[in-house]
Amino acid sequence: MSAPLPGAALLSARGLTKRFGGLVAVDALEFALDAGEILGLIGPNGAGKTTTFNMIAGAYPPSAGEIRFAGEPIHGLPPHEIARRGIMRTFQHNMPFASMSIADNVLVGAHTKFGGGLGAILLGSGAARRDEKAARKRAEEMIDFVGLGDAIGSRVTALSFGQGRLLEVARALAGEPKVMLFDEPAAGLTPSESERLAGIIRGIAKRGIAVLLIEHDMRFLLPLAERVVVLNFGRKIADGTPDLIRGNPAVIDAYLGDPTAARAQPGAA
Repeated sequence: MSAPLPGAALLSARGLTKRFGGLVAVDALEFALDAGEILGLIGPNGAGKTTTFNMIAGAYPPSAGEIRFAGEPIHGLPPHEIARRGIMRTFQHNMPFASMSIADNVLVGAHTKFGGGLGAILLGSGAARRDEKAARKRAEEMIDFVGLGDAIGSRVTALSFGQGRLLEVARALAGEPKVMLFDEPAAGLTPSESERLAGIIRGIAKRGIAVLLIEHDMRFLLPLAERVVVLNFGRKIADGTPDLIRGNPAVIDAYLGDPTAARAQPGAA
């Protein structure tokens, strides 16, 4: 895939729309995300946030509009092809492979980087062995990066919930993403775990990886995001810095409820 043109966004949506029968879940959404930027996506329950993620990741085809990555259209591509191009996703709930070690769980995230195909892997070709060696090294580096190095040989059943969330992040990073999609990453975490995760996300952005995240906990999101897009009934009602979002009357009315508060908002996207 070619690099984006100078001045062009790494990931963008234009006129992005998703209909389920007569319901318009996302309505003509537009946004842009640059390399190394942290962009928050917020809004009330049912605003269309997770549907937007599902379209970006290839789980849903858009009903209209386009999604571009590095200047090329990706809407309508299958999820594995979008992941191969460099868009990785974490989910609201931890989804580890319980029978595998931490290292092997993270190694699964590097599957998009194996270029020899199943035959080469089964035959143990030199290229396949080199790919696996490089992938294991990458997995170990990402485990260290999220702070799980001391537990690298353990089974995932020994991890706490917060550590399991970090495992999900490491697994996504093992695929060498250019964009990371986080779906409510702070959900269920303690304040100290949330603070640790925020530091890791900042570290991801410093590596030049673009971050798009859905989050209901404003105490976590607003100090972290550089910009925030706000959805309500599928439509974008605001796009700006956290300070501008805090004081936007439409956002206060639809979601925040109090311009001076950055409270956690319960519920799913």
